[in-house]
Amino acid sequence: MKFGSDFGWLWSAYAVSTYGTWLAFGAFPLIAVQVLHSPAFAVSLLGAAGLAMSAIVAFPLGPWVERRAKRPVMIAMDLIRFVAMASIPAAYFLGALSYGQLLIVSVVSGTAGIAFTAASGAYLKHLVHRDHLLAANGRFEGTNWVATAVGPPLGGALIGLLGPVITVLADALSYLLSAVAVLRIRAGDIAAPRTRATGIRAADLLGGFRFIRHDRVLRRLFLNSILVSGLIMATVPLLAVLLLGEFHFPAWQYGLAFGLPAVGGFVGARLCAPLVERYGQYRVMTVSGRLRSLFPLGLAFIQPGLTGLLTVIIVETLLITCMGIFNPINATERLQRTPLDHATQVLSTWSVSSKFVQAGLTALWGVLATLTSPLTAITISGVLLLATPLLLPRRTDLLDHESTEPDKSVRAA
Repeated sequence: MKFGSDFGWLWSAYAVSTYGTWLAFGAFPLIAVQVLHSPAFAVSLLGAAGLAMSAIVAFPLGPWVERRAKRPVMIAMDLIRFVAMASIPAAYFLGALSYGQLLIVSVVSGTAGIAFTAASGAYLKHLVHRDHLLAANGRFEGTNWVATAVGPPLGGALIGLLGPVITVLADALSYLLSAVAVLRIRAGDIAAPRTRATGIRAADLLGGFRFIRHDRVLRRLFLNSILVSGLIMATVPLLAVLLLGEFHFPAWQYGLAFGLPAVGGFVGARLCAPLVERYGQYRVMTVSGRLRSLFPLGLAFIQPGLTGLLTVIIVETLLITCMGIFNPINATERLQRTPLDHATQVLSTWSVSSKFVQAGLTALWGVLATLTSPLTAITISGVLLLATPLLLPRRTDLLDHESTEPDKSVRAA
């Protein structure tokens, strides 16, 4: 399916920045440990605090981005991320790099990332016809999983060859290239009408929540998505402790266990549209949504040695393949049910809430693992995930609430 050159530039912007992000995956912790000699608690705090603080700072950005042309916002967010990330190698070579700067850059880049994602999602809805949104989202999803599979191994090699600081510089340059790609888009722009009131009102901050709450399908997808992602992501640090610490897996096996299954995400994203065409969107969404909540329980059976490695690879491959099918449908349903003048607020609310839940559950599961064991905490997460399909939309919800497209409420910018 051909989408045109404008979609190609938007897709290119997403691809280059995503590859840059995964290329520098793990660079911040390595800088904290190898360059700044930070303790383990400080390294953990860097990830958790950056995630939570960026969500807090980004929360009021939804209404602000909603009322502005989306392409300038995307370009500005890319440039902010470029400057923030480039400040790390600059400070390093000047001998002024500090842990505080790493934390600030983590918050700034995370906040800009949320704003960029919300603006680009709204612009995608403007750029692509609703009948082609599923295929478009499938391309974005496939790109993400390929970057997930290829980026960390290449980044690891680059870190080993040039060090983590130079790898962060490569990530910074990816945002500059992304800004150039967005700049090449020639299609018109969109922005919600501005009210006479100046500034952002308290009611505006809750606009995304209110819209999600009043649509039963969006409400169910929202709760299901943030809980599933939160419970899955909460086990990632515990798997590292279990595999690398208790089971003494070599680093290359650990990388293989999480790099190889990402190919399943690409396969799932490519299969999504044909499956929907053959079996219907509701059935594919329901089956893949249920399966992605079932397979993580298989991690409860991890053992040391080759058996444990194969268990992780098989479970993660099945899980990520289902995510590759489900995620484009989820993203498409979300965009189709949200009018253009609410899209940015809904997307930013979705992203901010997901980050909050991930940060909270990650901290909670760290405490749980300390009181029990990493494997026990991973097992509890798998058991709780079995209940999350109850939050998936029912067929009656989809029939009772048809999507609307009030284009008249959105003006060209």
